[in-house]
Amino acid sequence: MSTKAAEGTAPLATRQRRRRMPPELSIFLVLVGIALIYEALGWMFIGQSFLMNSQRLTIMILQVSVIGIIAVGVTQVIITGGIDLSSGSVVGMTAMIATSFAQSSTWGRAVFPSLTDLPALVPIMIGLLIGAAAGLANGALIAYTKIPPFIATLGMFVSARGVAKWYTKGQPVSGITEQFHFIGTKAWPVVVFLVVALIFHIALRYTRYGKFTYAIGANPQAARVSGINIEAHLVKVYVIAGLLAGLAGIVTAARAETAQASMGVGYELDAIAATVIGGTSLTGGVGRITGTVIGTIILGVMTSGFTFLRIDAYYQEIVKGFIIVAAVVIDVYRQKKRRKH
Repeated sequence: MSTKAAEGTAPLATRQRRRRMPPELSIFLVLVGIALIYEALGWMFIGQSFLMNSQRLTIMILQVSVIGIIAVGVTQVIITGGIDLSSGSVVGMTAMIATSFAQSSTWGRAVFPSLTDLPALVPIMIGLLIGAAAGLANGALIAYTKIPPFIATLGMFVSARGVAKWYTKGQPVSGITEQFHFIGTKAWPVVVFLVVALIFHIALRYTRYGKFTYAIGANPQAARVSGINIEAHLVKVYVIAGLLAGLAGIVTAARAETAQASMGVGYELDAIAATVIGGTSLTGGVGRITGTVIGTIILGVMTSGFTFLRIDAYYQEIVKGFIIVAAVVIDVYRQKKRRKH
């Protein structure tokens, strides 16, 4: 082989290796780096280990599991080029309504005294249906009236929170059955999160549903020309996002053993942050569930780390905002670089 041929082959081989490298690897390395920084700061300022405390890590994983469930749905919405601002409010609405059908007869202030001690499947199905209905409303408005996703889901954000407050006139719903509470005990929230992530990882990567979702986000005109019913598929994606927000509301209420109208406040922003940090492009057409899972864990590590270092909660929100902006800036830079090549 000539010297010139060797010079031409080496960069090509390097580019091929880079292409084979999973995009989540860089995000995972960021996660490792953040964890190691907290570990070093812990020994320097607190005199304790951040990573070697199993109780802290367990609490962290349990806390982010609900955000992760929502983020799986939000990821699919953003891949289509949309956005969902309503998921946090849908969590509060579904938590209130589902829990009202999960109350025990031993609780003296049941919302529906004649509908107590129901099997756990009943409130679960009601919560999922409520979430799916919210997603259906979002999807139908976006697909058939051409309202921008930001406006449509912002309307649901306000309306769902209003329903949550109106449902019991702002009073919390407590006294749930042991069956319903079981969903939120031990590691079950994490199990639910991982199962949901696995299902939709497979769906996006190996099914026609996933191909259509990516195609719509990458180029809606080309997707329509290729025979994809964009309107019907968008409705499907938003229904799934609403369904998962409803599931998150059920898990949240079961874990807390009560439901309050304020549940889920800010969850939509955390889910979007986890999705963007995980490598999903806000311009659509790019994103993976595996990246979202890592992005969710990054958020959890950061929040847990701030608490570990006894940093004020207000600073946590400030830093989280900077991280979201930084992730978007990196995404814009990445998209420009991809278009040049």
